[in-house]
Amino acid sequence: MTISQDPRGRKKSAMDDAGPQPPAETWDYAPALETIRPEIADRYGLFINGRFASPKSRRHFPTINPATGEVICRIAEAGEKDVDAAVEAARAAQGAWGRLKPQERAGHLFRLARRIEERARELAVVETTDAGKPIRESLAVDLPLVARHFFYYAGWCDKLEYAFAGREAKPIGVCGQIIPCHWPLLMAAWKLAPALACGNTCVLKPSEDSSLTALRLAEICREIDLPEGVVNIVTGPAQTGEWLARHPAVGKIAFTGSTAAGKLIARACAESGTPMTLSLSGKSPQIVFEDASIDQAVEGIIRGTYCGQGQIGFAGSRLFVQESILEEMIAKLEDRLRTLRVGNPLDRNTDVGPLSSKRQLSEVQRFIELGAAEGAELHEVEEPPLPRKGFWLQPCFFTNVQPSHAIAREEIPGPVLAVMSFRTPAEAVARANNTPYGLAAGVWTDKGAKMFEIARRLKAGVVWCNAPGLLDPASPFGGCRESGFAREGGLQGLREYVNV
Repeated sequence: MTISQDPRGRKKSAMDDAGPQPPAETWDYAPALETIRPEIADRYGLFINGRFASPKSRRHFPTINPATGEVICRIAEAGEKDVDAAVEAARAAQGAWGRLKPQERAGHLFRLARRIEERARELAVVETTDAGKPIRESLAVDLPLVARHFFYYAGWCDKLEYAFAGREAKPIGVCGQIIPCHWPLLMAAWKLAPALACGNTCVLKPSEDSSLTALRLAEICREIDLPEGVVNIVTGPAQTGEWLARHPAVGKIAFTGSTAAGKLIARACAESGTPMTLSLSGKSPQIVFEDASIDQAVEGIIRGTYCGQGQIGFAGSRLFVQESILEEMIAKLEDRLRTLRVGNPLDRNTDVGPLSSKRQLSEVQRFIELGAAEGAELHEVEEPPLPRKGFWLQPCFFTNVQPSHAIAREEIPGPVLAVMSFRTPAEAVARANNTPYGLAAGVWTDKGAKMFEIARRLKAGVVWCNAPGLLDPASPFGGCRESGFAREGGLQGLREYVNV
C-alpha cells in the first residue's frame, strides 16, 4: 500500500477510496509546550531560621538545565559554619514546635499541602527545568504525591498516642535529611512530612544538581507562616551533607542516595550513636512469566524503566523473562522503544527527558560501553537524533546478558535495562536474589497464587505485582541488605521520627 501526503498534511493511502481504514502509521504529535515560565532569580541563598541568607562561605555554585546544558542560576554553597547556623536554628525552634498542640501542627501541614496544590503547575515546571523530568510526570505523578504526603501526615498529628499501642511518642529533636537529585520535591516531602508531624524540626540538604524546588518549598514555608527554624534548607555538594551527618546536635539522619555514600553516612552516625534511616542503591528485578499479559508487562516495564528519569534502582533495571516468551518480549520491547518520544521535557508529549547531570550521563555511558565490551547485545533507537546540547541518552536495553556482567550486577544510574531469561520459578527467584541489593522487585503473572508465592521469596523491601513502581503515602517503602533499612511512608514512617 502506497502512502502519500494530502494538501492538509494528512497521510493518505491508495485504499482511502474504499472507505474508512485503520491508520497505517503512527501520527506525530504536535508540540504541547508548557506555557508557564516561573520567575527564577539569578542567585539564591540558604534558608535558615525562616529567612534567606547569604552563605558565610561566600561561595555559590551553578545549577544547570539538563536539557540545554545552560546555567539557570547560582545557588549558595553552605559551609560548615552555615550548617552550624541551620542546626542551631532548628534546635532553638524544636521546643516550641514539639509542645505545639497537635491540631495546630496539623494545621500548618494542611496549609503547606494546600499551597503546594495551588502552586503545583509552577513547581512542576521548576522541577522539570532543574532536574529534566518530563513535565507530564512532574504534573501527574510527583506534585500530587508531594501534596498527599503532607495531607496524610497532617492527619497523624493528633493521633500519635494511638499509633504506638498506648506508648508515649516524643519527638527526637533536630533531624538532618539528605536527598538525591531524582524526585527532589517528592523526596523532600517523604522526609519532612513525618518528621514535622511528630514534632521534630528539620535541616534539609537537597542534591546540588536539583535544589530549586526545595528552595521554592522554603518560600511556601514563609507564605504559610511556618514558625521560624522549623524547616531549614542548606544547599551544597556532598561535603555539606557530611557536615550535617556528623553534627553533634543532630538527633536523627535520614539519607537517600547511593550505597557508597550511605556507608559513609552509616559510619559517621555509628561513631556518634545517631539514629539513621538509609534508602540506598538498588538493582531491582522484574520477573515476567509466560502466563502474564505480555503487553501489560511491556508497558509497565517501559514506564518504570525509561520514563521519569528511569526511576533509578527503583522500578527495575534487570528483566527476567521466561524462556518460552523471550523472543516475543524482546520484539515487543523494541517496538515500544521506537514509539517513545525523547525531547524537550517541557513538552507534554515527551516520554523521556535528559539525565540530570553530565556526571550521571558519563557514568551511564561507561556502563553501556562496558556491557558491549563484555559481549552483551545492545538494542537502542537511533532516530530521531538527540539534541546536541544537554545530557541526553537514547533509551536502550541489553540482551544476551550473563549474571557475571557488570550491567547485571551494579546499579546503573539511568534508563538501561539488562534482559535475561529463566526456565522455572525457582530459577527466577534465585537469579533475582543474586545481588547484594534489595530495594524493590516486580512480578508479572496472571496466577494469583504464583504471584504471592514468588513475592514472598524475593529478597526486596517492596514487591509490585502486575504494576510498575506504585507509591502511596500510606504505604511504607524501603529496602533491605545493601539497599538500606527502615521505612518511609505510612505508619512505619512515623516510627522513625519518635522516641517511644
